[in-house]
Amino acid sequence: YKRQVHAQGGHSTLRGDSMRCMNRNKVKFYYALYKGREPILNEQGRKTGQYKVVHGNPIEGHANISAAKGETQTRQFGENESYDKVVVMDFITPPIDEYSVLWVDTLPTLNADGSLKVNDAGEVITPHDYVVKKVAKSLNSVSIAISKVTVSG
Repeated sequence: YKRQVHAQGGHSTLRGDSMRCMNRNKVKFYYALYKGREPILNEQGRKTGQYKVVHGNPIEGHANISAAKGETQTRQFGENESYDKVVVMDFITPPIDEYSVLWVDTLPTLNADGSLKVNDAGEVITPHDYVVKKVAKSLNSVSIAISKVTVSG
């Protein structure tokens, strides 16, 4: 990346963050934000003491998504953090956090109202395929470490 020296103050910045966030490098993905949790009910309608996590409807987003993790991101998120890909967005980002889920390699099948489509058994047809492991904010961009998951509807 090229180093730019500013006329005022003489400090320099790397153009790496802005280069990673160019529109031509962005791909479509979907994310759903954490809404809360609901109690699981048994056949009689009584609470079982267990809860299920509830997310909002999937929302379309665009970002640079890495093919695999690298040395720079390893230090950025911590040496022990395990993840598969990194999503990089410029500083204007949706409120994605560690409780959000994403559709990166698959696109969600949605109803007309934007909710996830379910089959006759009530299972989601296209469940999310990534979870957020860590969010790292810098001055000009946000990097999100994500991990692949297998979720049954």
